[in-house]
Amino acid sequence: MNKQLKLFLAGAALLAVASCGDDKPKTADIALSPEAGTSINAGKELSVKITLPDGMNVDSVVYMLDTLRIGSRKDTTAVTVKTDGMPLGNKVITANVFTGGKSQEVTSNIVLLAAKAPQMYTFKVEKVYPHDTSSYTEGLEYHDGYLFESDGGYLTPPPNEDVTGQSSLRRVDLNTGKVVQQAMVDPKVFAEGITIVGDKIVQLTYKEKIGYVYDKKSFKLLKTFSYTAGTEGWGLCFDGEKIYNTDGSNSILFLDKNDYHQIGAINVYDNEKQIDQVNELEYIDGKLYANVYTSDDILVIDPKTGAVLAKIDMSSLYPKDKRNANADVLNGIAYDAKGKRIFVTGKNWDKLFQVKFVKTEELPL
Repeated sequence: MNKQLKLFLAGAALLAVASCGDDKPKTADIALSPEAGTSINAGKELSVKITLPDGMNVDSVVYMLDTLRIGSRKDTTAVTVKTDGMPLGNKVITANVFTGGKSQEVTSNIVLLAAKAPQMYTFKVEKVYPHDTSSYTEGLEYHDGYLFESDGGYLTPPPNEDVTGQSSLRRVDLNTGKVVQQAMVDPKVFAEGITIVGDKIVQLTYKEKIGYVYDKKSFKLLKTFSYTAGTEGWGLCFDGEKIYNTDGSNSILFLDKNDYHQIGAINVYDNEKQIDQVNELEYIDGKLYANVYTSDDILVIDPKTGAVLAKIDMSSLYPKDKRNANADVLNGIAYDAKGKRIFVTGKNWDKLFQVKFVKTEELPL
């Protein structure tokens, strides 16, 4: 075979390959909007559509938002979705594009934020009670005339941990701050949040992936369970139907009240960003109240969507330069449902405060 013929055949082969490639649907250039990472405030309509490359036709498109089908089209017109009442956070958008007997999946995502900025609140102190400075408060509840408190710490702290003192579960006299009943926790375990479910007290641990269940009256340990819901165990509260649980992220997990496995979750966002390190929890009149670890803020959160409805600035409650020597950060919210009283304290504080939350604009000038 001469050289010219070889060159001719090679060129023909390349043209054939290129021609075959042109016969394939040009699906790689399909664009899906909104662009990945777009932030949208809840309440606004979400408009989803594809854009096709020149010369390409579509038979049909099926759109999904996470696992929910939100609509279909036989062209490139948009599908609109109402976002009112949706849980906040990252939402995956998927378009299944059908053309020429074939299909391709194109994905994007949005971040759904709270509809509006949180209302700003401050507080009024109604009464001050003593608090045991030996308690590194991780969980706080008020029931039957007593405070129930989870005190965190390691008897011998492992590397990178500096909170010393054996963890415990406590029943505390509100008026005196004295511990009237106590159950010590395994000295190798760091106790975290607690909540009361019927005649039982549920207590989490920090990194040990263990939960404890006590008899509320005797403090007898009834059982332990494997905690697998969150990356770490932080806060707990109970609304009468399910347990809410934080793990140090911006997530609030829902746990089954009987066996403590995860049954759902929300993610906490204000109108601009996600809020991390959501910590100790209390359920008050249909809303979640949460400490944000290392901050002086208490958030009021919608338990259905994760939206921050209000932010309470507690920075002047107990200024750092006025606190007792070993006092640490604000942490601990308890609610007296019968007396409509709210109590807050901090880790190793010598005071516990009964407070009333007040809208900033309602304060007298």
